Amino acid sequence: MGLSHRTRVVIGTADCDALGHMNVARYFALCNQNGFAMQTAMGWNPGDTVEGQRLSFAVVHSESDFKSEVMEGEALVVETDISEISNRSATFRNRIWREDGAPVFDSHWKSVLLDLETRRAAHIPEPFREALARYMSP
Repeated sequence: MGLSHRTRVVIGTADCDALGHMNVARYFALCNQNGFAMQTAMGWNPGDTVEGQRLSFAVVHSESDFKSEVMEGEALVVETDISEISNRSATFRNRIWREDGAPVFDSHWKSVLLDLETRRAAHIPEPFREALARYMSP
């Protein structure tokens, strides 16, 4: 079984919209923050220079399912791992659930590894590919 990166968060007033529940943008922000934290845990800080290139992942396609409404004060767990790796992209699997295990949100993000100088997709360097592979979902 592969590794995953997990973060616990408590939803605050600023996370909620005028309807009183967590705003749609916050689901994506939590997943984005967790994905960057996962890359940092691998030793690959987003935007760092790797093999002479400044690299970071950029989402090019996402599919998401909102499974449950979230209210202020709720404690959530955000989990990110990898479901696919290709030459220039990886698909990040993001899940959010309540601490009791009830699912809240699922999302898959296909992300290209972006060369931040040329603004084009770059090949994933072998050491980075190996680090990503440790986070492959079962």
